[in-house]
Amino acid sequence: MGYEAALAQYEKFAFDDGRWTRNVYKRGSGPAVIVIHEMPGLHPLVIRFADRVAAAGMTVYCPHLFGEPGRPANHPLGALTMLGGICIRREFNVWAADKSSPIVEWLKALSRKAHAECGGKGVGAVGMCFTGGFALAMMTEPSVVAPVLSQPSLPLGISKPQRAAGIGASPAEVSCARKRFNEEGLSMIGLRFYGDPFVPDARFDTYRREFGDKFEAIEIDPKDAVPGGLKHPHSVLTINLAEDGPTKEAERRVLAFFRERTGAG
Repeated sequence: MGYEAALAQYEKFAFDDGRWTRNVYKRGSGPAVIVIHEMPGLHPLVIRFADRVAAAGMTVYCPHLFGEPGRPANHPLGALTMLGGICIRREFNVWAADKSSPIVEWLKALSRKAHAECGGKGVGAVGMCFTGGFALAMMTEPSVVAPVLSQPSLPLGISKPQRAAGIGASPAEVSCARKRFNEEGLSMIGLRFYGDPFVPDARFDTYRREFGDKFEAIEIDPKDAVPGGLKHPHSVLTINLAEDGPTKEAERRVLAFFRERTGAG
């Protein structure tokens, strides 16, 4: 079975939105949560987080967008996956500060399917790193009610102020999210380690300016991270998650947020 053995407890199916077909791994019961993996792929520590979503009483959907499912994050081929994601894939807008990635439309279609299958108040969604901002753009889909942005790293090229402050969502998507937050009593969570060069202060300042108290920022001292991955701690819910302290508290907060918003508990 190779690396995919890490997903042995998951049901695998192909989902086609009419433009793209991608495999999805599903586990659990209860309302749905979409876990959108980080670079370099759907690695075992992303799967660990997904397992905990399922254990908390929800159905977790893990779309496979790039990389090899189950392959460890520290595998040497991970760097090639990242290069391919930045330079080749048409599904992603890597540099645009005010534009979401085309793959968001596929994720929104998956959310509709998941909500129809699982019920509840709606669907939770968490993006990580390269996909970190996708959950915000997904708010134009009415079924999405619990967006979480973990170390949102797009757009890249943060040496340019516009990109450093960019959130990878269009003005229309931002306006829709703001309207839904106010009218439906919703909110979102953003997570990062202080000083992360891929998630600059200016980006979180934009979230605060656009969404006010509807944006819950969880910002963690890098000294509280488990070492690994990038030189500076980056992956709050996966690679750099400690099993106690602030990162564990952040994980518990995200799971509680999903349970409350989706109606799992």
